[in-house]
Amino acid sequence: MQKLAGLGFDIFLDLKFHDIPNTVAHAVAAAAQLPGVRLMTLHVAAGLAALRAAREAVGNRKNRPALLGVTVLTSFDLDTLQQIGMEGTLESRVLALAQLAKDAGLDGVVTSAYEAPTVRREFGPKFKILVPGVRPASADLNDQSRVATPGDAVRAGADYLVVGRPITAAKDPRKAALAIVSEISTADSSGRLTGDGKTKTASA
Repeated sequence: MQKLAGLGFDIFLDLKFHDIPNTVAHAVAAAAQLPGVRLMTLHVAAGLAALRAAREAVGNRKNRPALLGVTVLTSFDLDTLQQIGMEGTLESRVLALAQLAKDAGLDGVVTSAYEAPTVRREFGPKFKILVPGVRPASADLNDQSRVATPGDAVRAGADYLVVGRPITAAKDPRKAALAIVSEISTADSSGRLTGDGKTKTASA
């Protein structure tokens, strides 16, 4: 991490903190001191007190890390949600958790591209949205359920995309990365995703 920061890269620290308020606050405070950290994640399910403690821990200094609350994992479909005792639709759960993140003063949320348009509409352009589970159309889904192509995620309103195995597991990672960058550069914000969380591919 220090080497990457030294080269001028911004660091996305995806540790998904989830614990009691005191523990979360200390973990976030320590992580915020690491060089180059610009984005950091924590589970909204940790609760309002933990989220507020995390927000207080980073303070208001210039270039502080942005805090993003994880809503519903992109590996979840509706059946998985019900298995852990969460009622309602995927979208309703994401919106409720996003509201909690907003109330705590977090900078945004992590959600799938399916819920991103609604989150954007409800919370406005300054509320950051990070979309994981991004897969080019030809890529394997692996353990993800609610996926989107890079272009679809951008059109859904994402500020940040997480693309992992489609690049790291590719035979030619550089070629794969450049293809994704090319798709992102030609995407616009006119599309809209539809899906119920069980759909395996997304289209605008």
